[in-house]
Amino acid sequence: MLGIKVTTIGAIVRKFKKYNMTINRPRSGAPQKISPRGVEMIMRTVRNRPATTQRELVNDLKAAGTTVTRKTIGNTLRRNGLKSFSARKVPLLKKAHVEARLKYANDHLKDVQSDWEKVLWVDSSWWYMGTLGSQVMCDNIPGLVSKQRQMCRQHPGVMQAISGGVNEWISECQHQFRHHRWNCNTVARDHSVFGKLLHRSSREAAFVYAISSAGMVHTLTRACSQGELDSCSCDPGKKGSSHDAKGSFDWGGCSDHVDHAIKFTQAFVDAKEKKERDARALMNLHNNRAGRRAVKRFMTLECKCHGVSGSCNIRTCWLAMGDFRQTGDYLRKKYNSATQVVMNRYGTGFTMAHRKFRKPTKNDLVYFEDSPDYCIWDHESGSVGTGGRVCNRTSHGADSCEVMCCGRGYDTSRVSRTTKCECKFHWCCAVHCRDCHEEVDVHTCKAQS
Repeated sequence: MLGIKVTTIGAIVRKFKKYNMTINRPRSGAPQKISPRGVEMIMRTVRNRPATTQRELVNDLKAAGTTVTRKTIGNTLRRNGLKSFSARKVPLLKKAHVEARLKYANDHLKDVQSDWEKVLWVDSSWWYMGTLGSQVMCDNIPGLVSKQRQMCRQHPGVMQAISGGVNEWISECQHQFRHHRWNCNTVARDHSVFGKLLHRSSREAAFVYAISSAGMVHTLTRACSQGELDSCSCDPGKKGSSHDAKGSFDWGGCSDHVDHAIKFTQAFVDAKEKKERDARALMNLHNNRAGRRAVKRFMTLECKCHGVSGSCNIRTCWLAMGDFRQTGDYLRKKYNSATQVVMNRYGTGFTMAHRKFRKPTKNDLVYFEDSPDYCIWDHESGSVGTGGRVCNRTSHGADSCEVMCCGRGYDTSRVSRTTKCECKFHWCCAVHCRDCHEEVDVHTCKAQS
């Protein structure tokens, strides 16, 4: 009557008796590779940044612990009503960029070697702040995002102060790792200053971002207090009276305006990372913040007493910034205790790569990838090796010849040194010393064979 076979009707009746339904039940099949929350993360990323590539989405999911192919990403986007397109090819340099670079080259065509040695080069970073005019600098540094260029043009005096501070934090970095296989070495004529080292999300990259951010805060705070900048001065909030464990006091003198420096540094340095918002950008943002907080950690209250016969009936106090060496020592300890992390499944933060370690705080450094051993020269990792480095034959630490030379052995040479000795004070007012000569043994690591 219905034109349906008896066996089909029997199957329908049996299904209704067993499952109380007649529709086809979903088959089990393989589970979806991407969780619903992972799909939400992908959709949110694509809507916020339509130019995101499938490869970038694969890397983001991999950092969150889910490994898929680009084909899976494409299928997921299509199921949710999105299609992929190839970006229209346009020249990387527009006409204005070409003209600006040509003008820069012609203006400095006759510069000698010593002039170029005063310039720091970086790619995709603010670490190049040369001694040229502010307008030329802002328009021609590759890698600055629009907000950084805008701030650069608006605050030329601040940019000049920053340029003077870059060498200071690099020197501090090199001091902290002077006995380490990686000694914070810079690469001459390389646009990234540190070569390919920063391509890896390692402990060393975490430290460089932290110390550079701290260095900018320290430089700007000092420049404000010394009256070198028109946009800031001493901390205007330190007025009137206050008290500490020793009693009450009056604010006076010049309190270092570290909050202003932190605010400017955050806006300028973090601008590029906030535009990217990928896993590496979140790591850089975290370490930048740790560096800024490290400077504020060493602000101290200094006071001057007033009263009869030197009594301290009245105190005038101000907040003073600590020496940058304190910040460097502190961040070096944070480097030693840095936490390896992975992206969480939402792509918004970190989880520990190893559960036995504690969750990192805002003051800790974080990294994704293990570091190379830095024993030999390796172009891909940015390692320059330890060949020719001076080592300590009697040490048992990181500077020992055994550790520094990675078991390759070392060469010993005898050199003559001249030092000041037998110094005496003569009234008034000079110190006279003798020149003492001594022969010492210098041990250097053998190069790789």
